[in-house]
Amino acid sequence: MQISKMAVEGGGKEMNEIKTQFTTREGVYKLLTHSEYSRPNRVPFNSQGSNPVKVSFVNVNDQSGNGDRICFNVGRELYFYIYKGVRKAADLSKPIDKRIYKGTQPTCHDFNPLSATAESVSLLVGFSAGQVQLIDPIKKETSKLFNEERLIDKSRVTCVRWVPGSESLFLVSHASGSLYLYNVEHSCVSAPPHYQLLRQGDGFAVHTCKSKQARNPLRRWTVGQGTLNEFAFSPDGRHVACASQDGYLRVLGFDSGELHGAMKSYFGGLLCVCWSPDGRYVVAGGEDDLVTVWSFGERRVIARGHGHKSWVSVVAFDPCTTTIVGVDGDAPAEFSGSDDDFQETPAPAAAAADFGRERANSAQSRLSKCNSTDGCAMSVSYRFGSVGQDTQLCLWDLTEDILFPHLPLSRTRTHTNVMNATTTTNATTTTNATPNANSTAGTNGGGDKTPVLSHPQTNCLSGGSLPRSNSLPHSTAPPGGSTPNSHPKASSIMESALIATGVHKFATLTLAHDSRKERHHEKEHRRNHSVGYVGSKSNDKLNQLSGSRSATGSAGPGRTLGTTLCPHMEEVPVLEPLVCKKIAHERLTVLIFLDDCLVTACQEGFICTWARPGKVGLLSSQNPGSSPSGTVV
Repeated sequence: MQISKMAVEGGGKEMNEIKTQFTTREGVYKLLTHSEYSRPNRVPFNSQGSNPVKVSFVNVNDQSGNGDRICFNVGRELYFYIYKGVRKAADLSKPIDKRIYKGTQPTCHDFNPLSATAESVSLLVGFSAGQVQLIDPIKKETSKLFNEERLIDKSRVTCVRWVPGSESLFLVSHASGSLYLYNVEHSCVSAPPHYQLLRQGDGFAVHTCKSKQARNPLRRWTVGQGTLNEFAFSPDGRHVACASQDGYLRVLGFDSGELHGAMKSYFGGLLCVCWSPDGRYVVAGGEDDLVTVWSFGERRVIARGHGHKSWVSVVAFDPCTTTIVGVDGDAPAEFSGSDDDFQETPAPAAAAADFGRERANSAQSRLSKCNSTDGCAMSVSYRFGSVGQDTQLCLWDLTEDILFPHLPLSRTRTHTNVMNATTTTNATTTTNATPNANSTAGTNGGGDKTPVLSHPQTNCLSGGSLPRSNSLPHSTAPPGGSTPNSHPKASSIMESALIATGVHKFATLTLAHDSRKERHHEKEHRRNHSVGYVGSKSNDKLNQLSGSRSATGSAGPGRTLGTTLCPHMEEVPVLEPLVCKKIAHERLTVLIFLDDCLVTACQEGFICTWARPGKVGLLSSQNPGSSPSGTVV
């Protein structure tokens, strides 16, 4: 796949142009065409009817300095290579291991970073027929096959993860909506397992396997209705966030089995989920074309991101650009998100069901002391990304003006005020009060009436108009804040700006005035936050259902709209992407942030490496004539 040839040279504006570089405030990210991984023949894969291409990484601590390994699946094939990243060109002629499966396809995989060495790695592979295989691609061995007779679950494996801090426990989700806990040292049951109810709640149930001897599965979770598309462990390993086809995000305690919180998508199912490096926030994406930010501490949706034109397939935080900076000049606290954060500290004896694993101390404890309202003042900036079936990569910035909209900023930073919209400030009820449309933007004495915008790590000036996006082609809002389609009497969604010296434009907080509630919901949805694939009939049906609201997690999809489970679009800030670029011709299925690059993959089977600013290094100097020729916007 020669992406550089697909790109239009000279900065063309065609819709199908594939970008080979893009710019953020930290610099230019460049596609390294010689670091592209794929099948050895480099022929695009016919993806019809195949499972999504997935990528897994592990570092084997090789003393040669080239310890990264990559695994990816394409159709019925599974490949294992040395990953050279931004350092050297990929050599596809020498895979460490290659496997071709008959009668089933690999759907997902995961390395165990704790046991990985230069001589051996433990790789779990889930399959479309429901089995899970444990292999060692370095030794070219197959250790065990779990659910071999499909007695535990006959549906497709959707996600598999090693339990953080454990070399033997792993968790598997299926299209049936069930989660299973396995131990690699135990054998599976020889007959259909019998379960005993351990805990039950709204939309979930936890069972243990009844057996005289220790057998797999050790535990089963039944989560929601329909497919459980993806799950993710919190950085400390104590909680599991589950994204289900019924549209719910549920956060469960891994040991206790309790439900700690839930959120409902704006429309359709949720397909992907991830945690922030400090464990404070969960981001989910799905069939509503949105990315939704949910606060674990507040148990509510705090923001939505609107930039994709189709289903969002992957969301991921970038730990390298997620920083917390003290306003008094303290050094930034960065979170690697790696397994180095997991210290070999035994779990407390009082833990309910710790299964003998070593507990992890996450970056959350390092953040909590300085990020509270009564602690030291900090400047917070989270970066996360998303890719979707629209073939676009979006990068988003989540900053303290979104996270703490009603807290006064430190006196050491200049700030700008914007007009407030109705926001959900209570974790259990929805605020319906309409703010005064004529209130002064610069007034800060109203408490909750005026959220504050600020740029972390930067002294800002006030008095400009805030652009809607860092990269989208539409123009900035005209003076007065009105857009061509906005109501003439409605208040401005943005009344002031932050102009950062020497820094590129910042991700935008978009707020809608509460008076728009008086207008028809369908018109409001289409004008400001249209979801590409939702037709008018679906919208009308959703509007009819949204007439009656309920705050319970078991309510229907329409009844949750307008509650804390699923607030209206005008009730929470709406982010626009810092970057939104088309980078492939087929739907994107992978987004992984590494120290010196980010990695994407599309359904054609091409895994692309994007060098971070200043990280092009040796590869670029060795191949000066083959650098990407795409445009920078």
